[in-house]
Amino acid sequence: MAEKYEEFSDSQVKILNRYVTNTSSNIFALRNLPEVIQGALFSRYSRSSLGLRSLLLKEFILNEETAFTAISGQNLENDEENEDQIVATKRAQNFYDRVLDGYGDDSIGELGGAHLACENVSMLAAKALEDCRIGGSPLEKSTRYVYFDQKINGEYLFYREPILMTSAHRDLYIETANQLFETYSRLVPSVTELMEKRFPKDPEVSKVAYTAALRARVCDALRGLLPAGTLTNMGIYGNGRFFETLLQKMNAHNLAEMQEIGKKGYQELSKVIPSFVRRGEASHRHQLSFSQFSEQMNGEISLLSERHTGKLEAMRSPGVRLLSYDPDSPAKVAAALLFSNSHAGLYQLQEYCQRLSEEDLGHILDAGANMRDNRRHKSPRALEHATFTFEFLSDFGIYRDLHRHRMLTQERQRLSCHFGYFIPEEFKGTDLETEYVAAMQLAKRAYDTIAHDLPEEAQYIVPMGYNVHWYFQINLRALQWFAELRSQPQGHPSYRYVAQEMAKQVIQILPSFERFLKFVDYDGYELGRLGQEVRTFEKQQRIGT
Repeated sequence: MAEKYEEFSDSQVKILNRYVTNTSSNIFALRNLPEVIQGALFSRYSRSSLGLRSLLLKEFILNEETAFTAISGQNLENDEENEDQIVATKRAQNFYDRVLDGYGDDSIGELGGAHLACENVSMLAAKALEDCRIGGSPLEKSTRYVYFDQKINGEYLFYREPILMTSAHRDLYIETANQLFETYSRLVPSVTELMEKRFPKDPEVSKVAYTAALRARVCDALRGLLPAGTLTNMGIYGNGRFFETLLQKMNAHNLAEMQEIGKKGYQELSKVIPSFVRRGEASHRHQLSFSQFSEQMNGEISLLSERHTGKLEAMRSPGVRLLSYDPDSPAKVAAALLFSNSHAGLYQLQEYCQRLSEEDLGHILDAGANMRDNRRHKSPRALEHATFTFEFLSDFGIYRDLHRHRMLTQERQRLSCHFGYFIPEEFKGTDLETEYVAAMQLAKRAYDTIAHDLPEEAQYIVPMGYNVHWYFQINLRALQWFAELRSQPQGHPSYRYVAQEMAKQVIQILPSFERFLKFVDYDGYELGRLGQEVRTFEKQQRIGT
């Protein structure tokens, strides 16, 4: 315990109580400390014989070089807030840079973090921001609970891409985007009326809950009309290493919007975690080196792609396709389950499990599956020894929903209007289908014209209902979480189908893995989903959210 090797005077305890949750226990948390101090403190901690609290006192609080009092925003004598915090951070920057560089590798960048708000960025930019998944947690404005028919100063909210705005395609882009939004806005009452007829209100359900659930259903049906240039908001929490990588990728991006986000992101993050993102500054040697590498690599791959893939057939039918798997993976998963309680080598265990009968192998796999009572009971790491590659052709809205999963490898092709589009089932055979189809075809004509000269910038006019080609490489443990979560009744019907189909295809080729996917929900829930939205809303009302 801490009291056996650390003793503090009453005055020291008084100071420490502001910054740690406990001054005597061996388990405690930090509080009221800026990220730069917490990161530097933990990095120094790994090379010191002192306890963290002693280190905080000796090398930070009582060290004039750290400008601790000014940076922490408190006066040690009277707790008054200090308004010169940013200035003090810059003054002490050399110290913190030296500590962070001198006591560890790049992982030191994970010891500090920040919250970054990105407002009025396009949905295309939101995907680029979410491409950097490890170490960051994004939360994006929902297309389900918010109508996107608002205007500011008489204009719909979509990104005016600067190159498009100075090109011959300016008017075409603006007119097409406006017509997409006008169609979206015009159809809201009609779709609402349609949904009310298809899903009449239950007398036992409150009007407020039913209205909220109905709105979600209407928004889901209409989101396919929204172009990728639609403005959205997102909040991101991430550690310093995540943000440094994110800034470098945004700075090196081909599109002007991403470059602008990278520039502004660096400016703002430098005010709160400067030592962690310094290599994300546009003129930093690491940034310049990364940008050169990225440009040269992508240019070379693009040329080779044109040479080698131009005549290959594209995936035309929307759906899910399992491309690769290891037929020996059940034995490998079983071997990994046995490994930690064995003295044998993993290779020997794999060889042994491959020789087992189906019944004996099943008993081992059952041991890793039978105790799960719900989808939140996460399976052992052993399941990561089975991997699968899936490719998909689905509308951009589905990809946008599923893209957020972090523990997998994924890549998408450029947005286009080449692969057709999704039509909501509720619209088929009605007047709504005619209007919806007319808007989608209008967008395609505009895309085809713009893409001839500006293929990357043309992505902004592609509606979310158009199909995009993408792939996942995922292990069984991640698939278990993904499929069981995304098949739940409150999910969008389209991505529920994707999750269900992935699980079905794995079970079909490797039936022994069905035991690990037992909480995948295969039901339809056309009406039930509306009911789920009602239950969710009523629960929120009960807890006061």
